[in-house]
Amino acid sequence: MIRDFNIAEKEEDISYYAGFVGSAYMIGRALTSVFWGMCADRYGRKPVIIIGTSTVVIFNTLFGFSVNYWMAIITRFLLGSLNGLLGPIRAYACELFREEHQALGLSSISTSYGIGLVIGPALGGFLAQPAEKFSSLVSSDSLLGRFPYLLPCLCISIFALFVTIGAIWLPETLHFHQKNEVESTSYVVDAEENTDEKKDSTLISLLKNWPLMSSIIVYSVFSLQNMAYSEIFSLWAVSPRSLGGLSYTTEDVGTVLSITGLSLLLFQMALYPIAERRLGPIMVVRMSGVLSIPLLASYPYIALLSGFMLFFTLSCASIVRSVLSVCITTGTLMLQNKAVDQHQRGAANGIAMTLMSTCKAIGPACGGALLSWSQKRLNAAFLPGDQMIFFLLNVIEGIGVLLTFKPFLISKHY
Repeated sequence: MIRDFNIAEKEEDISYYAGFVGSAYMIGRALTSVFWGMCADRYGRKPVIIIGTSTVVIFNTLFGFSVNYWMAIITRFLLGSLNGLLGPIRAYACELFREEHQALGLSSISTSYGIGLVIGPALGGFLAQPAEKFSSLVSSDSLLGRFPYLLPCLCISIFALFVTIGAIWLPETLHFHQKNEVESTSYVVDAEENTDEKKDSTLISLLKNWPLMSSIIVYSVFSLQNMAYSEIFSLWAVSPRSLGGLSYTTEDVGTVLSITGLSLLLFQMALYPIAERRLGPIMVVRMSGVLSIPLLASYPYIALLSGFMLFFTLSCASIVRSVLSVCITTGTLMLQNKAVDQHQRGAANGIAMTLMSTCKAIGPACGGALLSWSQKRLNAAFLPGDQMIFFLLNVIEGIGVLLTFKPFLISKHY
C-alpha cells in the first residue's frame, strides 16, 4: 500500500513510512483505553464490546478506500480511538470462567489476538490487488480494481459485522454474580465486595497497586518488542535479497503466516493451560522470553537459505516465535487480572491497554525506521544489515525477561 501511495522515494524508505501507519492505530488506542475501561466498569462490558466491533465495521472499510497516505493514517487513528474492545473483553473472560479454567479463558483471548496478527497480514497478502492477481474475475475499472486494498478490509469488516450482531446476545458479566449468588464461580467474593459503595475504585488506587503496575510494565515491554517484530517480519520478508531480505511475495508471506496461525490455535487451546498449571504464569513468561532470544538471533542466517528449505525453516521459526509470544501475553494478563477486584478490572485493563498501546505505537514506527536504517549499512563491521535489527529486538526481549524477577515484579497469587 505504501509503495502504491508513491510517498517513499527509495525502496528502503517504504519500511519507514509503513511504520507510522501501524503506529497511528496504537496512538489512538493509547489515548482512549482508560476511558473505555472506565465505561466498561460503569455501564458493563457488553456495550463497550458492541461499540468496538461496530467501529471495526465502519473504519476498517474506510481504510480500504484510502487514496493517499494521510487518509490511511487518519482512518487507522480513528479506528484505534473508538475501538475500546480489547481491555473489556479480557475482563469479560476472567469473569466468565471459573478460577481453574482462567488460563484457558485468557489464553483464548491472547490466542485470538495472536492469530489476528498473523491472519490479518496473510489475508492482506492473498486478497490485496485482486485486479492483478485475479484479472479474469476482477477488472481494473471495477471498484476493487480502483481500490486495490479494499477487498481484504471488506472481508474483515463483514466478519466484524456478524460478530457485532452475535454480541447482542452476550450475557453481561459485570453484575452477573450479584444477581445469581448460587452460581459457583471464583468471583463470588468480588461480587460481594462490589456492594460496598465506599470501596476505593479510583484511578489513583490502581496506579498505587504495584502488583498491577509491575505486571503492566512487563506486559508493555514485551508488547513493544512483539509489535516491532510483527512490523519488521513482513517488511523484511518482502525486501529484496540485495537488502538482506527474502524477496518473498505478499502471497508467500501470507502462506507462512496462515500456517503460523493454525499452529498457534492448536497449541494454545491444548497445551498452554497444562504448562500454566505446572509452572505458573511467571515461569512461563520467563522461559518464553529466554527461548525467544536465540530464535530471533537465527533469523539473519535463515535468510541464507533458499527454496523449500527456506520456507520450511521460516515457517517453523514463525510458529515457535508466535507461540512464545502468546505465552508471554497470556501469563502477564493473568497477573494483571489477579491483582485487582472485579469492579476495578475494566479500568485496570484500560491502563494496561494505554501503556501497551503507547509501546505498540512506538514499535511499528521505530521498527520500520530501524529496518530501513539497517538495510543501508550492509557493509558495516559490527552486526551488518538485518543482524542489527534482530539484535535490537533481542535487547528489548532481554530487558523484559529481567523485569520478571523480584523486586520489580510482585504478584499477589504466584
